[in-house]
Amino acid sequence: MNRLRLHGEEIVTGPGSLKSLGDLDFKRFFIITGKSSMFKNGTIEKIENILKEKGAKFEVFSGIGANPTTEEILDGLKKINDFSPECVIAVGGGSAIDAAKVIAMMHEYPEIDFEKAKTDIMDVKRKKIYLVAIPSTSGTATEVTRTAVVTFKDIDLKIGLKSYGFIPDLAILDGEITLSMPKSVVAQTGMDAMTHAVECYINHKLEDFSETLCIGAIEGLFDYLPSSYKDGDLNSRQKVHNYQCIAGTAFHNIGLGMDHGISHSFGGRFGYGHGLLNAVGLPFVLRYNSKDPVVGKKLERLAKRIGVDDFADAIEKLNETLDIPKSFNEMGITEEEYKNNFDELLKNSMLGSTKTNPVIMTEDEMKKVLDSIFYGKILF
Repeated sequence: MNRLRLHGEEIVTGPGSLKSLGDLDFKRFFIITGKSSMFKNGTIEKIENILKEKGAKFEVFSGIGANPTTEEILDGLKKINDFSPECVIAVGGGSAIDAAKVIAMMHEYPEIDFEKAKTDIMDVKRKKIYLVAIPSTSGTATEVTRTAVVTFKDIDLKIGLKSYGFIPDLAILDGEITLSMPKSVVAQTGMDAMTHAVECYINHKLEDFSETLCIGAIEGLFDYLPSSYKDGDLNSRQKVHNYQCIAGTAFHNIGLGMDHGISHSFGGRFGYGHGLLNAVGLPFVLRYNSKDPVVGKKLERLAKRIGVDDFADAIEKLNETLDIPKSFNEMGITEEEYKNNFDELLKNSMLGSTKTNPVIMTEDEMKKVLDSIFYGKILF
């Protein structure tokens, strides 16, 4: 038996869909965003003007970094507690939306702390705060998922907190907001979405609904991510924005795999973007996991769907098109950094999504995978 929750109450999609904020029947709004990009491209001003036209009161909390930390969330919690909104609008990259999920939950449930959030809030649901998520990047799909990734700096680890209360009530997918994305962000977030769809598809928990969503997202991303990166036209940006969300509706019911476990480990230690780490690691993870006969057959089917001979090779070629480095070493991590931190990186790579990898991992096997990704050659 499977119980599926694909998203919150509603998804509004299409260029200009930001205007749908005017339909919300609330008087007090708390806006959570990152450091500067949503101010520079005019999105915050547009939101403020929509709320002013409604006669609503609002406050903006900004400054969420690329990897939201417990400290940033606590700063936001103090601000939201002072303001007491009816609605939280999270706008920006996945980091801002993830932070907003936790801030809204902790505001409504003051008894929740970070230790409790690691293990004990799955069934907690928001009842007072209406949460709107407006992604500006096309990758995390956090606007429809029950996960919020938080960096715990005291242990140098990114942890995916999970709760049904984290699923936003309304997701707005406005392709116009994505037009200001730098090309590197287009590439990295797009490959984050691809990793979500592919790791979900090869997960042994896959069921019929999620399988269909995964295949659609994978095909759509192969079709439109290159043009979104090279040309940046509104049509391709909107398409990728939609397909990354479709991938999210699938994976948060199923789970992912060790590419994400590895990314959280290296991201927590070195601070590189999550999508970049996923992209570099994905071809190696797929080749390793293909030793599982079920995974191997699935990858053969994907190859046929997109018209190639080998799916992992196709991912490598897509990475080349998007100017993604071929290894963690090429990405910028030195051999000295890698070796000096290896024990911690290995231990943390075994956590999180690695626990649901289709091939059960041991530390000895994970070491081979990590060495392969770091040096950019198959060592398993």
